[in-house]
Amino acid sequence: MTGREKIASAFSIEGAPEIAAVVPYEDLYIRDNWARLTSLPWWRRADPSIERQLEWRWGVRKYMRHDWFPVPGFRSADERKTLRIDPRDDGVFLVDTRTGREKRMEPPRIGGWGSSGEVASFRPANPPVVRADIDRLIPVSPRVEACDIQWNGSDDLAKAIMVGYGRDLYPISQVSSPLWSCYGLWGFEGMMTMIVENPKLVEYACKSFLLDAAQQVQTAASLGAEAIWVEECLIDQISPESYRRLNVPVLSDLVTEIRAAGLKSIYYFCGNPAGKWDHILSIGADALALEEGKKGFAIDMEEVVERAGCGAKTAVLGNLDAVGVLQEGSEEELRREIARQIAAGRRNGGRFIMSLGSPVTPETPVERVRLYCDLAHELGAA
Repeated sequence: MTGREKIASAFSIEGAPEIAAVVPYEDLYIRDNWARLTSLPWWRRADPSIERQLEWRWGVRKYMRHDWFPVPGFRSADERKTLRIDPRDDGVFLVDTRTGREKRMEPPRIGGWGSSGEVASFRPANPPVVRADIDRLIPVSPRVEACDIQWNGSDDLAKAIMVGYGRDLYPISQVSSPLWSCYGLWGFEGMMTMIVENPKLVEYACKSFLLDAAQQVQTAASLGAEAIWVEECLIDQISPESYRRLNVPVLSDLVTEIRAAGLKSIYYFCGNPAGKWDHILSIGADALALEEGKKGFAIDMEEVVERAGCGAKTAVLGNLDAVGVLQEGSEEELRREIARQIAAGRRNGGRFIMSLGSPVTPETPVERVRLYCDLAHELGAA
């Protein structure tokens, strides 16, 4: 089976006879490991040429060996005609040959850290306090269906991948959950305070973010994605009642939007699901992905499968420990944990995709990621 076939089967009632292997947050992995994955200069990742984009992507993909890929939007055809990258002794510049404007390009920072290594935390200077502030900060475009989206060539890269190396891989895209998106309005402390003190304003913001996410889903469908990864962070830290009241309705509506667009939904819940299991499963996502338990809590795949397999028959993604097993474990430990999780997934009727519980760490050798994929394919074979 191809990777695309394995993942599509995992979403079906019959399940997959062969188990797929995926690496979540592929873009972060490539950012952190560029020099280990390719000999090309770092700025090639931003090259406006479709041909050069395909060149580096194909090279990286052969090294990764997993079964899906994020569908990329790209620069329009007009932009590609006028933009070029100019490496010089004093830096690398993106040059608009039509206007003469130049922009210095900076190499990506491994791990996403700032230049001084400080912990990044968003603290807005003027957080919204009334609905008018929300309307100003979250402008919502008129709804457009996927079939009505008009492209200007910015879908050319996605199309080229679909007929090239991506033809046997499963295309996905990503959106943030509406409640998690509120972090961008209030920061962590502000979001948590608002959930308790002004839940009506948070609910209003979530509905605005839902409309924006629904439009992102339509765009992804138009690009050719077949599933949406719905990311959610920090929300494990609110009470089960707040989760039920504020989060379940908008997530359920988002899943409905994804399904109406003809796509599958993968709900990625970060943190400890204790006390929220019934609410999480009530959302109705096609698949559930969970962070590995390495922050003072445990998430056992057997328990996940037992809960997900009841009633709705939800597909499950693995949550292999990206630090303790992938980065630091022996080859035998890696093999044993992959086998254990696949065995649990088969008890879910084959509605299972082998995955990691969190992004690959910068310290993990690329050889280990390749080994993880190879072992998952070997152990997941029919």
